[in-house]
Amino acid sequence: MSQKSVSRTEMATYLAGALNITQFRDYCPNGLQVEGRHEISRLVTGVTASQALLEAALESGADAILVHHGYFWRGEDARVIGTKHKRLKLLLAHDINLFAYHLPLDSHPLYGNNAQLAQQLGLTPNGRFGDDNLGWLGNVSDAAIRTVGDLAKVIEHQLKRVPVLIGDPDQALARVAWCTGAAQNLLSDAIAAAGVYISDEISEPTVHLARESGVAYLAAGHHATERYGVQALGKHLAEHFGLAYQFIDIDNPV
Repeated sequence: MSQKSVSRTEMATYLAGALNITQFRDYCPNGLQVEGRHEISRLVTGVTASQALLEAALESGADAILVHHGYFWRGEDARVIGTKHKRLKLLLAHDINLFAYHLPLDSHPLYGNNAQLAQQLGLTPNGRFGDDNLGWLGNVSDAAIRTVGDLAKVIEHQLKRVPVLIGDPDQALARVAWCTGAAQNLLSDAIAAAGVYISDEISEPTVHLARESGVAYLAAGHHATERYGVQALGKHLAEHFGLAYQFIDIDNPV
């Protein structure tokens, strides 16, 4: 396939429709966050628009960067100083577009983080729960994965990190609930629908709620579980528009 290009406007319009961005009450603007050059022929994706990702994308010759965690979060300091100034200066000085999609990329049934995590862990989705149906429900496809401890080993092998497990590793697997992101607050909703809940982060109250409810909790890592949506979406865009494409993984232990 010969390399082609697409206008930033066409890409923004296509992504807005494909990800149904108006459906979500989000904490940040979804779409084109920083305007760069008009034509895009090389796309880079990553989890978070950190300085390290921006510099790596610049070195690779990117016209556009697409991330899950972008800028301009609700309640943040609006001043363009410090780290924010440094990041925006790099993008603007080199005319690089920044696209960011938060909840829409968690939720999408094909390219979303939850859909892609299910593929990584061998989960078969069969339902949704929680606000905006962000939480997913399903079952483990492999009959040999019989306990919570077995599932924790799958997570460790696939995501290359040891999950925090709250609960009995010998507990038999029932229905599984999962939601990528800082979604420990959805545990109370998951309790009514599943016997184990997988999310990214864990907080002090989460431990007590998991223990007292009997629902095992697996904290698998925010970055570790959200590497896959941007990759799936980036590959799709590269194929759809004929773009050069690269995923850049900036290591993050959280």
